[in-house]
Amino acid sequence: MTTDEVRDEVSLTNLDQPLFDGAGATKRDLVDYLDAVRDRIVPVLRERPLSVVRVRQGQDPFMQKNVPKYTPSWVRTFPMWAEASRREVSYALCDDRRTLLWFANQRAVEYHPMLVRSGRLDRPTHLVLDIDPPDADAFGLVIASAHLVRQALADCGLEGAVKTSGAKGVHIFVPVDEHEKVEDMAAATRAIAARAERLDPVLATTAFIREDRGGKVFLDSTRAGGATVVAAYSPRVRPGVPVSFPVAWDDLDQVVPADFTMRTAPGLLGERDPWAEHMPEPRRLPPDLVEEGHTIPVARVQAMHEGKRRARARRG
Repeated sequence: MTTDEVRDEVSLTNLDQPLFDGAGATKRDLVDYLDAVRDRIVPVLRERPLSVVRVRQGQDPFMQKNVPKYTPSWVRTFPMWAEASRREVSYALCDDRRTLLWFANQRAVEYHPMLVRSGRLDRPTHLVLDIDPPDADAFGLVIASAHLVRQALADCGLEGAVKTSGAKGVHIFVPVDEHEKVEDMAAATRAIAARAERLDPVLATTAFIREDRGGKVFLDSTRAGGATVVAAYSPRVRPGVPVSFPVAWDDLDQVVPADFTMRTAPGLLGERDPWAEHMPEPRRLPPDLVEEGHTIPVARVQAMHEGKRRARARRG
C-alpha cells in the first residue's frame, strides 16, 4: 500500500485504483468529489450516527455501522445498543473534513446518517417520505407522486425539500420542531403518505408488500425514528456513480437521476448549497395529522403479520 497524497493529515492511498466495476471512476475521483462538496455534505452528517457503504477491491459492497478497530482516535464515535444483534455498536460521527477524507480513503462511497442527532436520540429532526417507482424506467411517475406528497403537506401547513435518491426514486424531507416525539413523527409520516395516496390512488400506494402494489408508485413512510437515509450529496454504488442531489420543486419535472453524478455535481453546484437553501423552517405537527397517523398500523409490523398469515394459508 502506497501513500499517494496527504490532506488534512490523512494519508490517502492507492488513489488510482478503480472504484468499483461500472463506476468509470477511481478512488481518487471519490476523494476529490467528497473533498469538493465537504462544506455541503458535512453539515448533513454532523452529530448523526453514520452508516456507510464501502467497496473493497474484489468484494461486494457492504454496509458498515460499527467502526473498525483501526479507526483513528480522532474520529468521534457514538455507542448505541443494537437490539437486532444484541450488542453495542460504535457509530462514527462525521463532523469534519478530516473524518470525511478518512472515510473516502476507506472506500466509503455511500453515507447514510440517522434522522436523529447523537445528543437527542428521542427527537428526529425530519420526517421523510421515500418515493419508490415500480420499475427503474418510471421516474416520471415518481415526480407525479412527489407532487401528491407536496400537496398533502401543503394541505396541513407543512413544507418539505426534495432530492433524488441517487437510485431510482426521490426523498422528501420535512423539518419538524425539536419538541415533537418519535412516535408522533412516525405517525404523522404514515398519515401524510395515506393522504397523498388518497389524492390519486390510481398512481400511488402505501402498500408495503410489493405484490400488493399493482404497479403503482410506493409511498414509503417507514423511514422514521432511528432510521437512516442516504445523505444529500452522497454518491451511490451504482454504474456511473450517481449522487443524491437536491432539486427545486419548480425544476423537478425537468430532471432525471442520471443528471447528477460524481462528475457532474460539483459543476452544477458552483458555490451554492441548494439542500440548505431549499430546506424550510421546522414546524410543529398538526394534531389532526398525528391523530390520524396513530390509527394507521405500522407498515413493517402489519406486513410481517400478513406475510405469516399468507404463508399459513399456502400451507393449508
